[in-house]
Amino acid sequence: MQFDFRKRVDREFIQREILRFKASERRRLMLLGEDYFAGRQDILYRKRAVIGETGELEPAYNLPDNKAVDNQYRKMVNQKTNYLLGRPPALRADDADYHAKLMKIFDRGFMRMMKNIAKDAYNHGIAWICPYYEKGALKFKRLKGYEVIPGWRDFEHTCLDYAIRIYEVIDYSGGGETVIEKAEVFDGAGVHYFEIENDKPVGVPPYGRAYITAEGNGLSGGYNWEKIPLVAFKRDGDETPLISSVKSLQDGLNLILSNFWNAMEEDPRNTLLVLVNYDGENLGEFRRNLAAYGAVKVRSVDGAAGDLKTLRVEVNAENYREIIGIFKKAVIENAMGFDAKDSRIFGSGGNPNQMNIQSMYSDIDLDANETETEFQASLTELMWFVNRSIEHGGGTVSENAEFIFNRDMMLNEEQIIDNCVKSLNILSEETVVANHPWANDIPGEIKRKAAQK
Repeated sequence: MQFDFRKRVDREFIQREILRFKASERRRLMLLGEDYFAGRQDILYRKRAVIGETGELEPAYNLPDNKAVDNQYRKMVNQKTNYLLGRPPALRADDADYHAKLMKIFDRGFMRMMKNIAKDAYNHGIAWICPYYEKGALKFKRLKGYEVIPGWRDFEHTCLDYAIRIYEVIDYSGGGETVIEKAEVFDGAGVHYFEIENDKPVGVPPYGRAYITAEGNGLSGGYNWEKIPLVAFKRDGDETPLISSVKSLQDGLNLILSNFWNAMEEDPRNTLLVLVNYDGENLGEFRRNLAAYGAVKVRSVDGAAGDLKTLRVEVNAENYREIIGIFKKAVIENAMGFDAKDSRIFGSGGNPNQMNIQSMYSDIDLDANETETEFQASLTELMWFVNRSIEHGGGTVSENAEFIFNRDMMLNEEQIIDNCVKSLNILSEETVVANHPWANDIPGEIKRKAAQK
């Protein structure tokens, strides 16, 4: 008997979950992180204002209103992503056949997706990978954090009971562009399909399906995983977006730069002017003459000579430079990044050594430790789906496979290589190769070394 997906899901529950998620502070921060990474920051919507006749702020259209974005937030996200995953993680497994199968699955395309997953994790606090089958091969799909509504079974957010994905597509069938909002519900029975109309989920064909469709080799029909095929990759245990730590500082930096730009544009034609015996009708005409001709007429009245004076506030560029430097340093510290121009790298002798480099990287290293812990747990969960796929294909699996993250730290290679050579008589060759700055494929490197001997 075929399962009827149209009767499986409580649509009122789905509607409540979607509306609650859309209105949540959590999703607002996710979208904010996405916007700030792309450069769509609050300063772009600022309107310069002055105090009007009523004492209220009014837009000042005749004053410079520049909007500068110095996107230090994007720099921090890219810096932290490349520090953790700039060099692809090495994959280690004892069984050669099993290792070869894993390398075909976790190929360069997957490693590229992992970098994008890391960016999503920093921007949204959490990112998702969905394993699925396409033409009999196991594939992985990247899902944005603001698309997925997880239904966690436990307080630690390690096991899913269900999940709802919401996303938009553009329909061109009517001769124009129509945005359609879709929803997919993942549960133990498979995935269910809906469209959102007036905030209500409406089932659409094919209404639902099992996660895996198999034909041939004695198999026919739909099959489901024992788990919900969604794996969460978290920035930290609290799933907090990075933007929550630095937004006010990024806004302050943009504001100072924009104000400095405005001050530089306020030349004598739009500074404070003091008029004595002005030969004109009104101040509007005076401003027009000043803008058009660069000159005004004054006259003497009852023996009092006319005059034009300016009151100018000198802009001290050094003050702005100091404040901008303070904001940039604060962004780096609160984002737990590093400053590549940090004087600590050279030490007192002007020659960089590994201890000075590690001191500069201490903050980003601490933050990367937490992210790597979360990612290692997620990769272990993802490996469960990979192992089931290998087993269904008739292969054997091992439980000792692991990913080794090669952090992209500035290195004193000479010092590290020297330490590796000194450790050969103490540690195994595999451990030494794994820590060598030039080694990426650990089993392959050991095999080539043996062949060379």
